[in-house]
Amino acid sequence: MSTPLTPDVTTIPRKQEPGLPNLIGMTRDQLMQALADVGTPEKQIKMRTGQVWQWIYTKGVTSFDQMTNLSKDFRALLSVNFQLSRPEIVTRQVSADGTRKYLLRIAGGHEVEAVYIPETNRGTLCISSQVGCTLTCTFCHTGTQKLVRNLTAAEIVGQIMVARDDLEEWGKPPGDKRLVSNIVLMGMGEPLYNTDNVRDAMLIAMDDAGIALSRRRITLSTSGVVPEIIRAGAEIGCMLAISFHATTDAVRDVLVPINRKHKIAELLQACRDYPRLSNAERITFEYVMLKDVNDSDADARRLVRLIKGIPAKINLIPFNPWPGSPYERSSWDRIEAFADIVNNAGYASPIRTPRGEDIMAACGQLKSATERARKSRAQIAKEIEGK
Repeated sequence: MSTPLTPDVTTIPRKQEPGLPNLIGMTRDQLMQALADVGTPEKQIKMRTGQVWQWIYTKGVTSFDQMTNLSKDFRALLSVNFQLSRPEIVTRQVSADGTRKYLLRIAGGHEVEAVYIPETNRGTLCISSQVGCTLTCTFCHTGTQKLVRNLTAAEIVGQIMVARDDLEEWGKPPGDKRLVSNIVLMGMGEPLYNTDNVRDAMLIAMDDAGIALSRRRITLSTSGVVPEIIRAGAEIGCMLAISFHATTDAVRDVLVPINRKHKIAELLQACRDYPRLSNAERITFEYVMLKDVNDSDADARRLVRLIKGIPAKINLIPFNPWPGSPYERSSWDRIEAFADIVNNAGYASPIRTPRGEDIMAACGQLKSATERARKSRAQIAKEIEGK
């Protein structure tokens, strides 16, 4: 059983001043320019940028008054011209397995979700890149919500900051075990339909003088926006995951509709061309196991043939049911048989343990409480039968 919904009582109320630029989400160059524009002496700009950056991303402050190594006059200058605005926690749910799901309110009153998954040797934060989603993958609960807008860099990196607030992780010594050690861009939205903001947010997260996450601790999951894949590898340099889910174009066209634009062969060529691809930096292929849809032995053998030559691992994901879904989860025996075929071909094929199902926080279940429009089971089934 999950605990009751709890309001955000861990963090300071975050008033958003209309029109004031948010220093959170600015790149270092943008921050330097912003400080210059409000009259910071040229000789001080580099130093002041470093100080402000450290207060925001190492200490996690929520007020300019907390930046105690800055003069009162300079703090006053900052407070008049800028804000430090994070997303606001509307509700925080805790699963029986320790998973935390945050419903976050952002500018315009929109809401998105982020999920923290604690594990023995790491803590993974799943963050969103859009309000809603435009891809309408038929097995995904999030995909039933219409796209509203892209998140800004501040709203993306702000999800990391809110989780660190809640976990009280700011200011700990470097040797302490990190609670938020890994980031996965697998929440609401398609990251590569918002590449610029995702890039800026992840470069902030990777900056050594701040949150300081390794690029290899960040995984970007895409459904297959082929033209942006190589760009993401070059400009972000993080790990890549492909939301794959089918071994024929006919089936993938239904499950992952972007496949109608970028077919499997084109997608896999982009994977082969991904920068730094090696056995040490493998691509992850995510594969949701759907009963009698994509889980046969023939599918497993086809999958192995398709990815031949790509350093990869395959994450097998038991389908996480949601209201109105036309699909069922493959049986455990079927999932294990599929995994054995893939594993015997030389590919790691871990079966992902569903987490946070009791609070609808598992893979494919994220959906903002503010948007309840969803397709009925009959509507989706009819679309599938018509393909």
